[in-house]
Amino acid sequence: MRTLAIDCSTEACSIALFEDDALVANDHRVLGRGHAEHLVPMIAQLPDKGCADRILVARGPGSFTGVRIGIATARALGLAWKADIAGYPTLGLVAAMAHAQHPGESLDVAMTGGHGDWFVQSFDPFGAPASPNRSMAPDAAIAAYRAEIVAGTEAEALVSRRGYGTALSLHPDASFALSILPDLLGTDVSPIYGRAPDAKPARPRPKP
Repeated sequence: MRTLAIDCSTEACSIALFEDDALVANDHRVLGRGHAEHLVPMIAQLPDKGCADRILVARGPGSFTGVRIGIATARALGLAWKADIAGYPTLGLVAAMAHAQHPGESLDVAMTGGHGDWFVQSFDPFGAPASPNRSMAPDAAIAAYRAEIVAGTEAEALVSRRGYGTALSLHPDASFALSILPDLLGTDVSPIYGRAPDAKPARPRPKP
């Protein structure tokens, strides 16, 4: 069983190819922008051009554009390869990465969101969500999330501003995808945006 994992839901773009449970090859780049131009060439450089029986793809929350690019690529490759596709939450991946360093510990994940907010969520010692994911202003997140260990792109900011804790500054890395709690994987690959869209539908004009 070969598995291709894709995550381009944040500033980072990462891919990983597994043979059963063994990591065969991976690539991780902090791009900021340009995921659409980099993702497919990165996959093409994997052994057998990344061809897999199963594809795991990040659903977010994160960059609206990056999340959609990753999902669209996974769907296209799934059709071409006749591969199964499963989605996973980006914050769940970061929690799995943090648990690799601190197994058996409860922790919070804090990631860069939109308009100055952070995406935040708590996880129990087994990697299961202990709260819903939320988009919050930093001051509100600092008041609400009190775990000793904080992981993610805003971990250092959260720990520094509240004055205690251990910060793990992490971008999502697809090479940890098989460490995600299996309950967090599912056939739903629709985006998890984490906050309401900025644009609101226009009100219908009254009929004359």
